Amino acid sequence: MTVRPGGLLVVGDVVTDVVALHRTPLAPGTDTAADIRTVPGGAGGNVACWAAHWGCPDVRLLGRVGADSAAWHEAALTRAGVRPRLVIDPREPTGTVICLVDAAAAAERTFLSDNGASLRISPDDWSPSLLDGVARLHLSGYLFFGTQSRAAAAEALASARARGVPVSVDPASAGFLARLGVERFLAAVEGVETLVPSRAEAELLTGLPDPADAACELSRRFPSVVVKLGTDGALVAWGGEVGGRGPARAAPPARPRPRRPRPRRPPPPPRRRAGAG
Repeated sequence: MTVRPGGLLVVGDVVTDVVALHRTPLAPGTDTAADIRTVPGGAGGNVACWAAHWGCPDVRLLGRVGADSAAWHEAALTRAGVRPRLVIDPREPTGTVICLVDAAAAAERTFLSDNGASLRISPDDWSPSLLDGVARLHLSGYLFFGTQSRAAAAEALASARARGVPVSVDPASAGFLARLGVERFLAAVEGVETLVPSRAEAELLTGLPDPADAACELSRRFPSVVVKLGTDGALVAWGGEVGGRGPARAAPPARPRPRRPRPRRPPPPPRRRAGAG
């Protein structure tokens, strides 16, 4: 695989994550104690931020958000080293995801998703000029699960192929992928250079339960395939064979930062009565 000089352009979802970390099983119909925080998120936004974190000097992000939190997301992305281009949707608020993290089950996550503005990104939001100076285009798989956003992804993919810019896609969600249909998804990502599925997504795309077999099968259709294996790391396949494996880095589940108490303002001095003193 040839490494081209230039930046990374990510097109994908920018959403607000409400993360709830619970240490005991969920108790239906009553309360479950949890640490809860609200943070910027989205598969597209996360890829862009991590790319900047690991040293990519020019990371750009195209996404669609609501006016309710556009400034907050833009500021957070900029602080992370990403150059955001956020289209403000006039009708829908920013997408929101409630992420339930089970600390007792290896931090397994369950998502409740309201896509909001994120899947309303359209071909009108795309311009081939966005690829100027770009060495790779990455498309979040969530784009392919909405009619309008799938059309935008198709425009971006066609523009990249016309310029010879390699494209990677993360299928993003086994649940949404099953709902869309495997064949429809594979047809939509035709021409992609690198596919980055999870273990569950690779199995769904191929019908093969062994991730190595699934990776090899997918690599007969895509030049390179990286299958994410959670705590088991990841494996890479190309040309029908596994070409490498990488370990996972252990990390504790993120916990909300304690809120700093606001400093109390000193009480105002007592008013002096007229004629006093």
